[in-house]
Amino acid sequence: MEESADSTEYTGKGMLWSLNQRLDQSMDAEAGSIPGMEARKSMSALVVLRFAFQSLGVVYGDLGTSPLYVFHNTFPDGIDGKDDLLGVLSLIIYSLTLIPLIKYTFIVMRANDNGEGGTFALYSLICRHAKVNMIPNQHPTDQQLTTYSCKTLDSKSWAGKTKMWLEANTYHQNLLVILVLIGTSMVIGDGILTPAISVLSSVGGIKVNHPHISNDWVVAIASVILVGLFTLQRFGTDKVSWVFAPTVLIWFLTIGCIGVYNIVKHDPSVFRAFSPYCIFRYFINTKKKGWASLGGVVLSITGTEALYADLGHFSASSVQVAFTFLVFPCLLATYMGQAAYLMKHHNQVYAAFYKSIPDSVYWPVFIVATIAAVIGSQATISATFSVIKQAVALGCFPRVKIVHTSKKISGQVYIPEINWILMVLCLVITAGFRKTVQIGNAYGLAVVTVMLVTTVLMILIMILVWRSNIFLVVLFAAGSFFVELAYFSSVLFKVDQGGWAPLVIATLFLIVMYIWYYGTLKRYQFEMQSKVSMGWILGLGPSLGLVRVPGIGFIYTELTHGVPSIFSHFITHLPAVHSIVIFVCIKYLPVNTVTEKERFLIKRIGTKDFYLYRCVVRYGYKDLRKKDEKFEDNLIKYLSYCLEENAFLDGASDEGSSLEAQQKSPVTHLSYPLSSGSPQSNLLEYQLGIQSPQDSPVDPIAFEESFEAAPSERRPSNHVRFAPVPVHSELEDDLQFLYRAKEAGVVHIMGDVIVRAKSSSNILKKIAVDYIYAFLQRICRENSAVLNIPHESLFNIGQVYYV
Repeated sequence: MEESADSTEYTGKGMLWSLNQRLDQSMDAEAGSIPGMEARKSMSALVVLRFAFQSLGVVYGDLGTSPLYVFHNTFPDGIDGKDDLLGVLSLIIYSLTLIPLIKYTFIVMRANDNGEGGTFALYSLICRHAKVNMIPNQHPTDQQLTTYSCKTLDSKSWAGKTKMWLEANTYHQNLLVILVLIGTSMVIGDGILTPAISVLSSVGGIKVNHPHISNDWVVAIASVILVGLFTLQRFGTDKVSWVFAPTVLIWFLTIGCIGVYNIVKHDPSVFRAFSPYCIFRYFINTKKKGWASLGGVVLSITGTEALYADLGHFSASSVQVAFTFLVFPCLLATYMGQAAYLMKHHNQVYAAFYKSIPDSVYWPVFIVATIAAVIGSQATISATFSVIKQAVALGCFPRVKIVHTSKKISGQVYIPEINWILMVLCLVITAGFRKTVQIGNAYGLAVVTVMLVTTVLMILIMILVWRSNIFLVVLFAAGSFFVELAYFSSVLFKVDQGGWAPLVIATLFLIVMYIWYYGTLKRYQFEMQSKVSMGWILGLGPSLGLVRVPGIGFIYTELTHGVPSIFSHFITHLPAVHSIVIFVCIKYLPVNTVTEKERFLIKRIGTKDFYLYRCVVRYGYKDLRKKDEKFEDNLIKYLSYCLEENAFLDGASDEGSSLEAQQKSPVTHLSYPLSSGSPQSNLLEYQLGIQSPQDSPVDPIAFEESFEAAPSERRPSNHVRFAPVPVHSELEDDLQFLYRAKEAGVVHIMGDVIVRAKSSSNILKKIAVDYIYAFLQRICRENSAVLNIPHESLFNIGQVYYV
């Protein structure tokens, strides 16, 4: 008897699940009918050279200004002998060769996400090959996107076992998320420390020719420059970028030429530093002191992350060309030139760069150095804005105002709140430490931590994505960890000498990001558990048991299946609902961008007399909704295509099977937009009020022409065929009904959700959810502001989620 009862219960659940699946089907067919984007074309050599020149002003500013302070931070107490100087120079040479040149330029840059770089680009690649996404809302249809490149893994292979290991335990997934957030927090720390140390070092050159100037004046001048730098951020780098590349080019050529001059004039024997034996002898002679000095040597490779993080502005080949043939040789020349000068002037290490400059060109170089320091600071500030924008898109940073500063480059953004926070913290660091040595100690810890995070993520990329030979993976991991852990252990010695600053900054941002991610995840899980059965909604009848008033209602939800609880809450307390209801799910995917043609997926729910639809709007982590984006018009236009396709399918089903109908007719109706300017597109836009009749006069008879024939493959043909098809009166009625509903008004219905911890939760969870997450919700931007929803069209439904 018990077995029979259990069997009946299981069968009942299975029947209910099967019913819901039939009523609320996935959008596989809709996703499959969307044409993809054309493959990227290879760039000519001329374009690569042009991008290589432009990359100088964005990518290499931070790396190029490191010679201002490296030797001073490495030898804060002075140089003991020539062997020590050669040992440090050898460390700098091999650090530049192993980390920026070999690791980043020729290995890490291969792991780009459709041309995008950075910590989140690596994480998105991992998410596409293993189910470890921050918010588990992925669907198989997402893999059909042009930018969603993914390969099937053999479960018995090394890659397949790694995938199963990641997916089997949520602890591994949380650890990966925390690792990514730590890297992001340290990048934000770079955005604070880079302007402080770069500008303070460049301005400090004044004291070389005017030693009577006090350090207070140097700090004051640096603070004024920093305030001006952060104030100008709102104009965006696009407004001043035309001076960046030429200035940085002049800077690299200048320091390279001065370096060669110093080598020839002072001591050509510095070429002995190319021998690794100098490093061995240095550590033998200096022991623990030499090990601690690695914290200064690591500053020679600061800014290396920018090689990868700013990849989206240019291309991998252009960045590789610029670094290999210009930046790398000039950096080697300037470090060797300073070492040659210090061979005869040990006591001038405190201002090695400025002291080694010939007197005749001192002031021109000082001016160029100051400008280069500002440009280097600009690069890290812009990178901070970009990484926070990506974090917001992936649900692990509170919603903030994001402003596009360039019409051409989507990655150039400005975040006002973050800008002023960075400025205040940067001024505190500058005025508090006052010297570059302590700031350098803090800077080194932030830089090395980001490199370690990149190494861990790259190991997963090599296993899951590239499926590299295990020997190559071990070789990469051993080489990277050997160098970076050596640097990391050294900078840990200087935590009490300024290294605590990035730890405090990163910890604060990490707490904010993880608690926001945790609250967002719990909110999504609660919505999944409390969603209403589609069978129950459709069981109410076409009127849903309510009065259907003219208009269109957008019900915003994070669900791609089922009915959100806010809708059941809405129809329970209000006696009316709109004549057309669309469940809108805005979903961010682990891809850099989603093309406009692939953004909207729309499907009818139930029969046509319910006028219920589901729309999934897909964005990448670099996509940004602009204020001038006609979201309503675009969604309604795509809905009209959905109506047209449904009318065709309904007509085909009346004749028999839909397959038979498609064989009889050469025309297939699609759910993606028609070519701009086509008679059908113009008529639909005119009928729906998207464009005025005087802008594009249309003959209604043109609507009787067919839509473009659907290609068998993803990419559509360039040829357009038209064939006469009869106009269905039902389709005309549906379009007119949609037009009248749009004219009556569109209302955006959103959930104003308050998240609270359950009474049975532990004290840490209550503090995190009830206080910190609640505080972040109050001070962050409203969802309606992020989505640019007009206030007069907004309808909020208050709910409390106990998680």
